[in-house]
Amino acid sequence: MNYQVRFTQEAERDLLRLYDFILERDEGNEVIADRALDAVRHGIAHLSLAPFNCRKAYPGKNPYLRELIVPFGSSGYVALFEIEPHGIVTVLALRHQREDDLF
Repeated sequence: MNYQVRFTQEAERDLLRLYDFILERDEGNEVIADRALDAVRHGIAHLSLAPFNCRKAYPGKNPYLRELIVPFGSSGYVALFEIEPHGIVTVLALRHQREDDLF
């Protein structure tokens, strides 16, 4: 079964925030920022095929609320998502692994 992946407005804002952060940190290096965004896109694409392979975000609570780890460089990104009925996966939020847990 293929799942349709969609983003909340908050998750879309998170993508822009993470991209801007890389540009600021790496003195406007768009190559690195683009590579990071490509890594996130590649990871998110995995959700359309096998979202249940990702770890549960809050074990023992909602089994459909999960986290995807997207490696990039020496750390990476975390996507919080929910598997919904009718083959839909909704990405709720994105953060860098070194950010405080805001989920």
